[in-house]
Amino acid sequence: MWDQLHLVLLKKLRTELARLDKEIAGRLTDDPGYRAIRKIGGIGPVLAAVFVAETATSLGALPRSSSVRGSDSRPGTASRTWRWSGHLTKQGPKLVRWAAGEAVQRAPEGTPTRVHRDRIEARRGAEARSIAKAAVARKLLTRVYYGLRDGEVPCLARQDPV
Repeated sequence: MWDQLHLVLLKKLRTELARLDKEIAGRLTDDPGYRAIRKIGGIGPVLAAVFVAETATSLGALPRSSSVRGSDSRPGTASRTWRWSGHLTKQGPKLVRWAAGEAVQRAPEGTPTRVHRDRIEARRGAEARSIAKAAVARKLLTRVYYGLRDGEVPCLARQDPV
């Protein structure tokens, strides 16, 4: 009895989530920043929508002449010290920090995000996974900043010679 009830609820939930995914994608399809950050490995439609919505509401419109220098400090992924040896500040929107961490964890093999994370883990050891995740999330937020500001991510736009 309970198993059947759970299956029915799960089916309804999946249907509702699919409908919401389509609605979100439909509303943001014309946004150049949304399309740009979707090209970053690990960022799907939901995480891209989170970045667009949180950036628009908490950071305001990103001015074109603005510096990328503060792009990692706004969501709290910057170090407290001037070098990357301090603890994270954890100031700013928690949802943006969460989305960056999810994108880093879900980055597919071969993407710049995953390659960078694997390189840090190989250098510092498996026990440094959280350090690698934070460092790569910080770099990912810089890419998201450029994608939302310019409508393209520079490191993904250039073509490497073959």
